[in-house]
Amino acid sequence: MDNTTLERNGPCWCGSGKKYKKCHLRTDLEKGPQGSQTSRPSYGRSMLKTPEEQEGMRMAGAFNGRLMDYIRPYVKAGASTGELDVVAHDYTVGHGNRPACLDYKGYPRSICTSVNNVVCHGIPSEREILKDGDIVNIDFTSIVDGFYGDSSETFFIGNVSDQALHLVKVTARALVLGIRAALPGRPLSAIAEAIEPYVKSQGCSVVRQYTGHGIGKAFHEFFNVFHHRASDSDKILLEPGLTLTIEPMINLGSYHVITDSVDKWTVRTRDGSLSAQFEHTILITGGKPEVLTLTPSQKQAGRALIVAGIDEEFTL
Repeated sequence: MDNTTLERNGPCWCGSGKKYKKCHLRTDLEKGPQGSQTSRPSYGRSMLKTPEEQEGMRMAGAFNGRLMDYIRPYVKAGASTGELDVVAHDYTVGHGNRPACLDYKGYPRSICTSVNNVVCHGIPSEREILKDGDIVNIDFTSIVDGFYGDSSETFFIGNVSDQALHLVKVTARALVLGIRAALPGRPLSAIAEAIEPYVKSQGCSVVRQYTGHGIGKAFHEFFNVFHHRASDSDKILLEPGLTLTIEPMINLGSYHVITDSVDKWTVRTRDGSLSAQFEHTILITGGKPEVLTLTPSQKQAGRALIVAGIDEEFTL
């Protein structure tokens, strides 16, 4: 592990929301570098999954995909986000698995439900009722035999505005472009280089405060996956056996966000504009990346995403 892979003033890899220098920097420095030294800083050889670990990640990802398809019919006008949380929780526990979000750093529910101008970490509530015209991101992570699968989708509730349709289409496309760019031998920054110029060309912005991450037997492994161009993100090379999430959060307005001062979790756009997100967990291979969290419906359609109301195939 080499700590120059992270910016001191950037977000910590653990997802705490704190700056790296005020969170895990001191601990990581005490651990020192791991693995062989190369011309580029490395995340440590322990981050590369063995064949057995890769299979564990496939199992976790596949379950997360099945859960996403299972919850899909419940995401509709009149449903509360609290009801969606119960549906996901019961399905997960009923299959002998665990929802990773529940009690993670004190988070009170099993999934995140982020409606309209909520960027991420929206807390489900029985009082929050989905209505026609809303967009909502459903984000959850499943722990299956000790391995983590992490994915999210943004859903339309009834008839949405042209602006919402545009935003969600751009966000879905951004994820696919990021996945396509995640090829072995490329720097991690290739993902951001594929995403941010496209998003800007469509009049939207990429949230900078929250990123993707390494994932495996831990929810958040050492490195961040930036979706915007960031210094030092080219110092990690994508290698076969690496597992990570790509999860761009895209705003219709400015990329600036604020965190709720009361619940300390809910993140909203500062300017009140709409926000959307899509996420998959992927495995770097010797060729195209393997998307581990595809849903059964996505596999059947041969697409990385199925976005209602958008006549575009999101193939890889």
